[in-house]
Amino acid sequence: MKQTQRHIKIIQTLKNQGFIATEQLVEQLKVSPQTIRRDLNLLAENNQIQRHHGGASLLGNSVVNDSYANRKIKHQAEKQQIAHQLAAHIANGSSLFLDIGTTAETIAQALLKHRDLRVVTNNIHVAKLLMGNSDFEVLLAGGVVRSRDGGIVGEATIDFIRQFRLDYGIVTVSGIDLDGSLLDFDYHEVRITQAIIANSRTVILAADHSKFGRNAMINIGNIAQVDHFYTDRALPQDIASIVQKENIQLRLCPALNSL
Repeated sequence: MKQTQRHIKIIQTLKNQGFIATEQLVEQLKVSPQTIRRDLNLLAENNQIQRHHGGASLLGNSVVNDSYANRKIKHQAEKQQIAHQLAAHIANGSSLFLDIGTTAETIAQALLKHRDLRVVTNNIHVAKLLMGNSDFEVLLAGGVVRSRDGGIVGEATIDFIRQFRLDYGIVTVSGIDLDGSLLDFDYHEVRITQAIIANSRTVILAADHSKFGRNAMINIGNIAQVDHFYTDRALPQDIASIVQKENIQLRLCPALNSL
């Protein structure tokens, strides 16, 4: 394969995934690690990608997230597998927080066969999904409703969350920087995420591989604050080192179509 063809495939892969490890590209493109490193360095020098230790990410907009409609359909197989395995970790009779986002909604769907759950959420779509089980008690936070995704934010939301001490806090993010920073596009979510973390006995992070190395401008926390991390693919080396150092329980949940 010629260099130009490899570069096109690398950029297309990054558009689909957000981040890719050098080892994955070696396997995908059937060339040596040295060739891939030269390709990545050249693309980075031309400001087409962002180079990282062990891989690369696409230069993207750190200010505006993808639309809710697009996020609903992207990486659905990965989200469903993560949700399925995470739901298996939640015992009947538990209490939990579920936050804003399409991953949280997929998790809510996976929890529907549970019994006797108490769920606090600031996500209208999650609340609507969980209404399908009459055995659940669903508490919906007050606040300002975001028309773009049904998320509820604001001071009233934070005050509501702080009233509780629940078994699990399930948090989702827009991106995970390679230094372990948990990122989002809306500054309103910083204090909400931190309130969920502070008021949960066990914190669970759910994020598919497209979030690895993804650029977003708001730092809402750090991966060191979580106890369990559910994802679908092997972590970039930098993130994996933090997970190991902080003794975070990593649960890999590969989608069936990636096996």
